[in-house]
Amino acid sequence: MDRPYSEATDFSSPIDLENTASHALKVESDWLPPGHGGTSHGLGGARVVAVAVEAPLRISISHGAPRSDASLEEILDTVQRQTLRYFWDFGHPTSGLARERSNATLHVVATGGSGFGIMAILAGVERGWIGRRAALDRLMTIVCFLGEAERHHGAFPHWMDGDSGRTIPFSQCDDGGDIVETAYLMVGLLSARQYFGGPEAKERVLRSLIDTLWRDVEWDWFTRGSDSLFWHWSPVHGWAMDHAIHGWNECLIAFVLAASAPRHSINPSVYHQGWATGEAFANGRSFDGIPLPLGPDHGGPLFFAHYSFLGLDPRRLRDCYADYWRQTVAYTRINQAHCIRNPEKFDGYSAECWGLTASDSIHGYVAHAPDRDHGVIAPTGALGSFPYVPAECKRALRHFASRGDRLWGEYGFRDAFSPAMDWYADSYLAIDQGPIVVMIENYRSGLLWRLFMSCPEIRVGLAKLGFSQRATAAGG
Repeated sequence: MDRPYSEATDFSSPIDLENTASHALKVESDWLPPGHGGTSHGLGGARVVAVAVEAPLRISISHGAPRSDASLEEILDTVQRQTLRYFWDFGHPTSGLARERSNATLHVVATGGSGFGIMAILAGVERGWIGRRAALDRLMTIVCFLGEAERHHGAFPHWMDGDSGRTIPFSQCDDGGDIVETAYLMVGLLSARQYFGGPEAKERVLRSLIDTLWRDVEWDWFTRGSDSLFWHWSPVHGWAMDHAIHGWNECLIAFVLAASAPRHSINPSVYHQGWATGEAFANGRSFDGIPLPLGPDHGGPLFFAHYSFLGLDPRRLRDCYADYWRQTVAYTRINQAHCIRNPEKFDGYSAECWGLTASDSIHGYVAHAPDRDHGVIAPTGALGSFPYVPAECKRALRHFASRGDRLWGEYGFRDAFSPAMDWYADSYLAIDQGPIVVMIENYRSGLLWRLFMSCPEIRVGLAKLGFSQRATAAGG
């Protein structure tokens, strides 16, 4: 039986959503970071105390790839812990945010990848690989930096300079606010707000600073007064990119957050008349014998089934368009079935070696998918699908481990490889490493799903858009 999300639900939340940054700092005026003299920065006009902390301990590194014949728990621990180092040890030294990639200009930080990284850090605390206080210090560094960083109607750009917070253009006209990347960042921040829910002064301040960033995003402004949500706005080029977001793709979470916003929320018509009217939204056909409710024929890259669902729990989610557990499971099975069928006859594809998604390749960065298959497998494709098809993902995990140090390195599995071309990437990307840690954790404990879904605003937003929650999760 379906139970609608409702504003009347008792969420038992300790969060005071009226507690702004300035109010928190007024109340907690005697709080200063350890060893700091009280320098302040501005966040939305409020006085915010800067954070100076001691360098945290680094996460221990595994010397050599995990043994493919080790216990599943041992392999999962090793993969999560080593991959987490990308965000903890390799995090930008000034901002604390996630660097875009490991093999390019290291001052470039990624907004969406940083949201994924925040969630990965929470998993690291829960697993005991990062101290709670050290993580709290890192989060304070991040939110204070974000409060000073360049924003565009409350939205962050795709890329920022990790030292100055200035926008770095992602493309010629993409040099302003990116509402989708901002959504990914907000999921991480809201999850952290829920995790650090204690009465300690520093946790209260963190929650207040996150609330200020969250409230400042002008989701409604990115509709341009229409029934569409537009992806980009530039202070130089305006709406030149003119990219209205239609589904099905990785952007569902932007609409959920936009409907949930305590200020600047969107009308439900933006979801129903914008997102749900895309040419590739409703499907209903079968591919490799698997019915696909939503999305392009043969499915698209696997990140479509990952990015929105790092925090948004699909197991108990349905609306008038789909059951999102069935959607994500079918989407993943179709991707694997394509690799098993292997119509292009690439060497190395199998039931153990699969996972087509956006990654580096010998052709540059490509959104690999069943209809755009270059013979390149990305570990994040299968490992980010762990909650959906765990048996198939376990087989892929052991296969990746069996490839040894050519695929394994200091931040876990490298971004991608091609068995057919005997090619292995030398890179790691924030948006690919993050889902590995987060979705394995959701498979193991449901941590990030629990945290994000505990946000009272999200439940209100889901109800507003017509989502309901099943009493018993199908397959969950």
